[in-house]
Amino acid sequence: MTLPHLEGGLFLTDGGLETVLIFHEGLDLPEFAAFPLLDDDAGTEQLRRYYRPFAQLARERGLGFVLESPTWRASPRWATALGYSVEQLDALNRKAIALMEELRSEFADGGPVLISGCIGPQGDGYQPSSTLSAAEAEAYHSTQVGTFADTAADLVTALTMTYVDEAIGVARAATAAGIPVVISYTVETDGRLPSGQALGDAIAECDAATEAAPAYYMVNCAHPTHFADVLAGPWTERIGGLRANASMRSHAELDEAAELDAGDPADLGARHGALRGRLPAVTVLGGCCGTDARHVAAIRNAWPGAQTIDS
Repeated sequence: MTLPHLEGGLFLTDGGLETVLIFHEGLDLPEFAAFPLLDDDAGTEQLRRYYRPFAQLARERGLGFVLESPTWRASPRWATALGYSVEQLDALNRKAIALMEELRSEFADGGPVLISGCIGPQGDGYQPSSTLSAAEAEAYHSTQVGTFADTAADLVTALTMTYVDEAIGVARAATAAGIPVVISYTVETDGRLPSGQALGDAIAECDAATEAAPAYYMVNCAHPTHFADVLAGPWTERIGGLRANASMRSHAELDEAAELDAGDPADLGARHGALRGRLPAVTVLGGCCGTDARHVAAIRNAWPGAQTIDS
């Protein structure tokens, strides 16, 4: 299928789902997993309330919106750790997409709304203790990707990829399932992946190793100050989205933090606006850890072409 945000126009997405639920809503999310909230009506309603303010930011400006499902941890390793069977995991991933369908209908009077099945890393999102080969990653992620391909999801997005072999595996699994895929890498304060690889090299290697290259790439779970200085070269035209952290802290510092660092929404927005000339292909903007609707609003307001008067 042709993804409409590849043909121009700006799309927003949400912010730091897990950090909002933990630090603003006071929820306990074992293993940093939000998908267990889909187990009951109260948790599902909590998720509805989370997504609506972000979708409203897009509707106010007639922008598109990407509904990223709350399934970053909804893959076999994490499901097992949380006590879910394979059948229960499949059902919850399907329920997540059904919730996204419901929200899409609710905001159908705005710009186009896409549903993305969110995929997270098999290991830690900052620094994995072990890694998978591309073949192992394809086998691992094919479970969740296969479920999403059998739903109303328009695409799958792998967030917080820390090394290229896992990214390649996800992309191959999506190609085999016949669903478009987006790969989002995270970087350390030096602009390199946690594996040490340069961002541009990781993009080029994934493109070269996949029969059908990802639709585009993103950067997430890093502050703009961590990657702004490395954005140079033709590969930057493959970056189609940004989901930055609110904090300028490193991953190691965030791991040790007992309180949320929400940063400065206005400064975060301004730093995004300053990147527009170096990232000509970006059409998706949202947030990651520490960000909420204030941050995404500031990013929207600072991005050239999105500063129209609210309707």
